[in-house]
Amino acid sequence: MAKEKKGVRLSHVSKIYQDPKSGKDFYAVRDMDVDIEPGSFVTLLGPSGCGKTTNLRMIAGFESPDEGEIYIGDEAVNALPPNQRDTAMVFQSYALLPHYNVFDNVAYGLKLRKLPRAEIKEKVMNILSLVEMEGMESRMTNQLSGGQQQRVALARALVLEPGVLLFDEPLSNLDAKLRVTMRTEIRRIQQKVGITAVYVTHDQSEAMSISDKIIIMSKGVMEQMSSPRDIYYYPNSLFVADFIGEANFLSAKVLELNDEGSPAPVTSKEAADKGRMAKILVAGEEITVRNYSKAEKGGEAKLVIRPEGAKLSESGILKGNVTLSTFMGAYQYYRIMLDGIEIQICDYNPVGHRIYEVGDEAFLDFEPDKTYIL
Repeated sequence: MAKEKKGVRLSHVSKIYQDPKSGKDFYAVRDMDVDIEPGSFVTLLGPSGCGKTTNLRMIAGFESPDEGEIYIGDEAVNALPPNQRDTAMVFQSYALLPHYNVFDNVAYGLKLRKLPRAEIKEKVMNILSLVEMEGMESRMTNQLSGGQQQRVALARALVLEPGVLLFDEPLSNLDAKLRVTMRTEIRRIQQKVGITAVYVTHDQSEAMSISDKIIIMSKGVMEQMSSPRDIYYYPNSLFVADFIGEANFLSAKVLELNDEGSPAPVTSKEAADKGRMAKILVAGEEITVRNYSKAEKGGEAKLVIRPEGAKLSESGILKGNVTLSTFMGAYQYYRIMLDGIEIQICDYNPVGHRIYEVGDEAFLDFEPDKTYIL
């Protein structure tokens, strides 16, 4: 569908706003330096106020960076208004024209470009087929469900054949079940068309399920840009580890290092496989774990254990007492008090082995090379 696959590059981009109460300037986005590959699906993810929407609006041209340069393809676009950039936006509110039917909503941008009527009809009908809305072109938008309105909004953006498609939390107004359906459809269409997509959301599962790469934002700064799998298994900071999924943190002291790889934080499986390990002291026990950080011998660190990466056992590494035991169907959910810290455990497929009850003494058992320190 897209005439050309174009990437997006933000070269040391910053956006400064003024706090209305204090009158002081602050960075909504600071030194954003990222290269989004053509044809990829990249999601900006983070808590409210982290700068993800500001980044999207600067790419679209609705905001201007105070520092740095934005490129769409090989073209610097800082000075270009939104309508002269090779982008199209799908908004959270859909922004459909209520007095137009589905066909006219989708055709609106093409009519502004003064394309021949026959060409407009062909393009609109093709794109409605792509989003599975054929046969509904005569309906008014107020006769459509939320999911159908979102499909129309997506069709209206795609029909312009932009180089880059931008999404501003497009599914936040839909119910949970429909969000899952629509995010799958958006990913299917993006892959079929081959268009570059930049997507903003605060929903972790949404970001993990549809993205080639995720950019984690915090307080205007990019914390990490990696694949969903590497973001989850190889976070480069405590913020990323805590923000994505659930994680347990235990205080540890670094006793020995075996850094065969780079001294930089590990952010991918390839880097982890180079053999960076550390011997640590945690809850009075010495164990060897992955070293994902710039930990130094004798320094303090945090041992990170995912709930699904541990189990309870009658023997193991660290001993504690069960404070919660709940059957959740696919897994048994535990909490165990260990060295003054309550640890969460998801024991998947618990059938066939002991179920621990509240008050039981148990060991926290895990594979040390599947945990890590930060």
